[in-house]
Amino acid sequence: MLDVVTALIDRASGHATYAEARFVREEVETLSVRDGRIEDVTHETSAGVGIRVRSGGGWGFAATRDTTAAGLDAALAQAIAIAAAQPAGAGTPRADPGPEDPAAGHWAAPCVIDPFALALATKLDELLAAEAALRAGGDARLASTAATARSRRVVQAFASTEGAACTQERVECGGGIEALAVEGAEAQTRTYPTSHGGSMALAGWEQVRALDLTGNAPRVAAEAIELLSAPPCPALTTTVVLHGEQLALQIHESIGHALELDRILLGEASYAGTSWIGAADLAPSRDGGPLRYGSERLSIIADATLPGGLGSFGWDDEGSAARRTPLIVDGELRDALSDRESAAMIGRTTSGACARADGFARQPIVRMTNVSIEPGTAGSLADLIADTDEGLYLESNRSWSIDDRRLQFQFATEVAREIRGGELGRLYRNPVYSGVTPRFWGSLDAVCGPEAWTLWGLTNCGKGEPGQVMAVSHGAAPARFRGVAVRPA
Repeated sequence: MLDVVTALIDRASGHATYAEARFVREEVETLSVRDGRIEDVTHETSAGVGIRVRSGGGWGFAATRDTTAAGLDAALAQAIAIAAAQPAGAGTPRADPGPEDPAAGHWAAPCVIDPFALALATKLDELLAAEAALRAGGDARLASTAATARSRRVVQAFASTEGAACTQERVECGGGIEALAVEGAEAQTRTYPTSHGGSMALAGWEQVRALDLTGNAPRVAAEAIELLSAPPCPALTTTVVLHGEQLALQIHESIGHALELDRILLGEASYAGTSWIGAADLAPSRDGGPLRYGSERLSIIADATLPGGLGSFGWDDEGSAARRTPLIVDGELRDALSDRESAAMIGRTTSGACARADGFARQPIVRMTNVSIEPGTAGSLADLIADTDEGLYLESNRSWSIDDRRLQFQFATEVAREIRGGELGRLYRNPVYSGVTPRFWGSLDAVCGPEAWTLWGLTNCGKGEPGQVMAVSHGAAPARFRGVAVRPA
């Protein structure tokens, strides 16, 4: 298909100041077992070409599943017509995309065990074993138990009028388990390794096996049952230690989305809006010096070269090479997530290589890559708990809410445990913590070390109109925050 999209771009070169074509073939398999039975086996494929052109200062985009020369030419003509129809001078002034070296070559993510080559029966047997281990205790209060896995392969070919010609192949894989316990009017859920469908990585079926779903199942089931009789979380302002998985989602919602440059420039307002950061906050000569996003313990990196990250690639979806960009250093704002056009609009000479699209039928927009907190010096989780006199340890996200400037938020977790005298104590159910983004990150006073740092994969990040769903990863270690408001749900 590289030859096909390259030939298409050759035909487009005389009709637009810039053109790019992106072939995408996607294959997705979803497996789930529940209560001793196979619940779902789904296998889907899609393939097509998305074409984006710039003409007269406007963008045009069209996509097609018809990859014949006639089908592609029809889509190209549609994209050119859309660009020509853009009103001149309306809305926010737009900049020409900044320069990039043309993408060339092939990039493939490591994959040890191809999930699509592994026998379906083998994969289902492993999930059935994990789900059975949840029920092994025989407690009648376990109302439902489940194990799931998801595999995804994406093959791409990209060409542009700037001379780009590259191909990429990536495989994503992962899974999780869930136990629902019910007694009377009370219902509690425990999940592993993460809620909302489990954790995925840029890897093969080896990722599912590394999670050891079967080995963790007895603990997960026991904690779901234990939560039924646990007291509600008290309402207080206290020290909070967040598990790495919960911290990953906190980074995603209150840092990652807030630092997407199209939101900052008010060009994107879907899915909880814009940002509390302004374009002037990114200026090198900002009055008063760099904006303080959090405490000196906070350093955030966007890194599309990170092994195993769902936000890793060779080139983004407009041909910019993957790169590592410090966003926050020692609590001070340094940069934002950007594509070529948004970077040019604030005077950057190169983009953050964050243009990503959901399949062939959507155009690239600014998306997170792997946005991670740098590990600190607090050692292991046990070390951090031992260093905390009193507070609460919160683990496993249950739900979240954040306002349309990414400022005020609240998160619910599956469990809370009392910290007293440097030790974990009683279990509480239904905890909720809340805060305001810069104040919350300003209260960060400890992050665990590299030995506790884990890459957490999220597969359901929504953005854009029409909507796009993206997979991203966040590296995080458990961290401690002072003076956090906590209450029962």
